[in-house]
Amino acid sequence: MNLQLKDKVALITGGSKGIGLRTALCLAQEGCHVAIMARGSEDLEAAAAQIGAHGVQVAAIQADVTQAEDASRAIASCVDQFGGLDILVNNVGGSAGSRKFMESTNEEWLETFDLNVHVAVRMTRLAVPHMRGRPGAAVVHISSISGWTEQLAGCGQYGSSKSALIFLTEIMALELATDGIRVNAVSPGSIIWEGGSWDQARQTQTEAFTAYERDGFPMGRLGHPEEVADVIVFLASSRSNWINGRNIPVDGLEQPVPFFLLEG
Repeated sequence: MNLQLKDKVALITGGSKGIGLRTALCLAQEGCHVAIMARGSEDLEAAAAQIGAHGVQVAAIQADVTQAEDASRAIASCVDQFGGLDILVNNVGGSAGSRKFMESTNEEWLETFDLNVHVAVRMTRLAVPHMRGRPGAAVVHISSISGWTEQLAGCGQYGSSKSALIFLTEIMALELATDGIRVNAVSPGSIIWEGGSWDQARQTQTEAFTAYERDGFPMGRLGHPEEVADVIVFLASSRSNWINGRNIPVDGLEQPVPFFLLEG
């Protein structure tokens, strides 16, 4: 299927590893020019080399997306280099400090909501003026199945903020439809890649991880970043033009089997 992405311009936050990097590579394979944002220069350079190997233009922007000045600079840099912006993937997210409800601080809750909600709000508001009038413009938020299921102990901050992002997706879609910009969300389940949190859990909590993988996944394994990236790229393409304001789970029908992430 031709996704009609050749020569489109995409910006991905947190694009140097994991789901963000796989999404960037998938977009590049479709002929899309890609800007990636991340804090670490070494990972950025390595990611940019992989993306550029597909023969597209790449912008590697070292920036902290939680900082308003960095976010503004990243959008400006992307537009200056490529002349516009067609696709925004709000991939950055996480959870701050202790995951446990009574042990976490008010500041940690605020930081988590900043990572998972306010960053997406800021980046989208900055991007929209450059996306108006460009055919097929699309925003894709990366949420999580934690936004509606309590399968992980200690996910109160994270799940609440991801739930807010899912709600916000439909509101943004309604308001931006007249600008010709679609907004959708993708909610991954438990996704494992080398160096990621689930890879660390597999190594440090082997027995619990093995039971979780056995009991929680009908297909007998966790998901892979490429499987999420494929859905993100489809939603970013004009082949999904009649999908708007929706949240798409990518979780392999993951079941709510508790896994206690005790660290942090």
